Amino acid sequence: MRFDILTLFPEMFASVLGASLFKKAVERGVISVRLHDIRDYAEGRHREADDAPFGGGGGMVMKVEPIAKALEALGPKTDGAQVILLTPQGCLFSQEAAFELSRLPRIILLCGHYEGVDERVRQNLVDREISIGDFVLTGGELPALVVLDAVARLVPGFVGNSDSIINDSFAEGLLEGPQYTRPREFEGWEVPEVLLSGHQRRIDEWRKRQSLQRTLERRPDLLDKANLSKEDRRILEDLRLTMKET
Repeated sequence: MRFDILTLFPEMFASVLGASLFKKAVERGVISVRLHDIRDYAEGRHREADDAPFGGGGGMVMKVEPIAKALEALGPKTDGAQVILLTPQGCLFSQEAAFELSRLPRIILLCGHYEGVDERVRQNLVDREISIGDFVLTGGELPALVVLDAVARLVPGFVGNSDSIINDSFAEGLLEGPQYTRPREFEGWEVPEVLLSGHQRRIDEWRKRQSLQRTLERRPDLLDKANLSKEDRRILEDLRLTMKET
C-alpha cells in the first residue's frame, strides 16, 4: 500500500518512519511512504505556501495553488486513491474507518496548518476530511501520523502476528482485556491462574469476559454498536447485576 503525505514540515515524519515496524515494513516493501513538501510547489523566491485571509482576521491560510500543483504532480487517481484532509472539522476517525482505508491501494494525506486551508481545497481537491478528536493541534502532521499508523498496521504483512490485530481494542467494537507477561509474580502481584492453565477454551472465555467488563466500565457507549453474540449479552447482563450488587 502506498501513502503520499503532503506537508509543510516533512521532517516531522522522519523519526517515526525510520524506526520500529514502519522501518521494517518499508524495507520489505509492505508499504511505501512518500513525503512531499508543499513549499516545493509554491511560486516566488520565498516559496510562500500561505497568505493572510481575505476579510481580515488572525493567522494565515494555506494557499490553494501549491496544494493543487502538488496533487497534480502525483498524477491522476486512476488507482482508486483518496485525498484526505486532516482537519478538526472532519469526520471523527475510528477503527472502522482505518479498516476501510486499509483496503485502498493508496491514500494521500494532506496536512492542514495555521488557520487551515483555502476553502477551495475542501470543495474541489479532497475526497474526505478526517479529525482525530475534538481538540485543535498546531497542524495536521500529528493526525496524519495517527491515521498512517492505524491504517498501515492493518495492511497484511505489517504486523508479524495477525492475531494481535484481531484482538486489538475496537477491532470487535470492544476494549481489549488485560494482558500479562513474565514474571508470574512481582511484589505479590500475581498473574491470573487461568492464563497459566493451558486450557485455551477457559482462557478465551476469561478474556472475552474481561473485555466485556472493561468496555462496560469504561466505554459503555461502545456496546450499542458492538457485534455481540447471545453469549456476550448473557455475560453483560451478569456483569451488570454484579455491578449493582457492589
